[in-house]
Amino acid sequence: MREAETILALIRERGKKKLNLERVYKLLYNPNLYLMAYGKIYRNNGVMTHGVTQETPDGMSLEKIDTIIELVRNEKWQWLPARRTYIPKKNGKKRPLGMPVWSDKLVQEVLRLILEAYYEPQFSDHSHGFRPGRSCATALREIHKKWSGVTWFIEGDISQCFDKLDHGLILNTISEKVHDGRLLRLLRGLLDAGYMENWTYNTASSGVPQGGIISPLLANILLNKLDTYVENVLVPRYNSGVKRGMSGEYKKLVAASIQARRMGNIKMAKELRKQFQKLPSLNANDPNFRRLKYVRYADDFLLGFIGSKAEAEEIKQHIGTFLREELKLELSDTKTLITHARTEAARFLGYEVTTRQEDTKHRSKSAIHGTKGNGRSINGRIGLRMPKDVLREKCKRYMRNGKARQRSELINESDYAIVSKYQLEYRGIVNYYRLAFNLHTASRLRWIMQTSLLKTLADKHKTTVNEIVKKHEVTLMVDGVQYKGLQVKIPRYEREPLVATWGGVSLKWDIKAPIEERPPKIWNTRTELVKRLLAQFCELCGDTENLEVHHIRAMKKLYERPGREKPAWVRRMIELRRKTLVLCKRCHVDVEHGLPLKKPGISLAEIKSRRQHADVVRKE
Repeated sequence: MREAETILALIRERGKKKLNLERVYKLLYNPNLYLMAYGKIYRNNGVMTHGVTQETPDGMSLEKIDTIIELVRNEKWQWLPARRTYIPKKNGKKRPLGMPVWSDKLVQEVLRLILEAYYEPQFSDHSHGFRPGRSCATALREIHKKWSGVTWFIEGDISQCFDKLDHGLILNTISEKVHDGRLLRLLRGLLDAGYMENWTYNTASSGVPQGGIISPLLANILLNKLDTYVENVLVPRYNSGVKRGMSGEYKKLVAASIQARRMGNIKMAKELRKQFQKLPSLNANDPNFRRLKYVRYADDFLLGFIGSKAEAEEIKQHIGTFLREELKLELSDTKTLITHARTEAARFLGYEVTTRQEDTKHRSKSAIHGTKGNGRSINGRIGLRMPKDVLREKCKRYMRNGKARQRSELINESDYAIVSKYQLEYRGIVNYYRLAFNLHTASRLRWIMQTSLLKTLADKHKTTVNEIVKKHEVTLMVDGVQYKGLQVKIPRYEREPLVATWGGVSLKWDIKAPIEERPPKIWNTRTELVKRLLAQFCELCGDTENLEVHHIRAMKKLYERPGREKPAWVRRMIELRRKTLVLCKRCHVDVEHGLPLKKPGISLAEIKSRRQHADVVRKE
């Protein structure tokens, strides 16, 4: 049986060559794809949250995969409705979130692996949302590097995009290149599965469930038509001219300066030079030069246009008409705006995007913002800013009545947990806005959060802020730079202490920085959990039959109830430093019901030895 990596590589090659896919459904019989899917999604946040049934990854086994494959093979697989809940949005409204059952998540991930391998090479280079190797950072960097001189921004937002994607259009788009009726019927069943809300079943005539694993990919497959329309129709229509002409006034002053120098009037030449250096060298309103730029992230997109406002309005109308007539979607009237790039700022992915314009007197300010050279060297370039209202909102969370406050909800947490929480929240905000040239303004957020942290610790220990500073203040050295910060240590027997640190996060602008903190995932090898499952032995008693995987939500659950003797399975998970444990059916039942083990356990050394032997056997 072929390895999952081999199958996906072959599909990817067909995608690169834009060849049609046929007889794809039979790939769903391969258990290696399900093992790969399991290895990818078992770590996801919320994976232990159940859907309309109580099924979770806990109890996952090779036998369960075989059962799913048998149902799929006989076309008896039935998608269950997703359990719907709501999460708040910034505008006070709520966004629906669908939570499928575990088995449905697994099959969705297998479908996503196959379809993504085929469609990913065919997607537009200007699409960045929910794609491997792409992110908010890559979208923003494309704008920063390639949109110099833009005059108008067209901010695009598709109204209720995920809720209104047409099922028929999605399936018709896929059927253009994927010729497999059984696979299309399976996808149709997924789209029509509906959802349960307050234990009432609701049908879904349109839209893909937000929270579904395959939903972002299906949205990208359909919205790729928008990318193609902009790139193949609008860009050629609104691009003209080789380069901008020189500004008339600039050209006149340059000629006058040259003439004055020739006549020997050096003083006049220098004065004229100062005047033309304050002006743009190129004609920003050259009627013979137009350019249209485009970037999309999921259902948000931004266009940059060099031309007249009337033409920018035309472009907006063309896109609205295409979405309405071809994709049955509507632009949001309140969020689809035309913004003058030099005097205003467009909003995209939480940043303010503007075309910068400064003169030589701003030289020192430009250096502060991380731009080399004088003010003229950045004129016309794209600037990414952290919005002031975003900074105010971030600060407001840690304030009351205009002052930093303690967070009473954290009083019962340990000092280690409190410091870690503040640091993670602060680092997350700073790292997301690392591409903003005004990131230094987040120093106010740092001061407010630090004061809030100190007040929280002081309130917890019924002492003063100064005493907390004396107890925990340290000097941190990060990348050769010294910072003052706070540090809490928890000693551990024969192991390195646990350390929580506040501070040491630079506010230096870095346009090359990745926004996401997570390292890129590598999918060309099996995950450690899948290898453990394939080793086929119980990690408590050593039995080799009826094996399942026991899952817990988080490692911190293992350290609860200090002072009490921990069960054998908890001690084993702590030894392995994993929140999963491969168990036989008997041990799994004992663990679930809190019963003592019925068999003697195996040692950690024996576990490692058996795993190594299983790896060797698989390679052979």
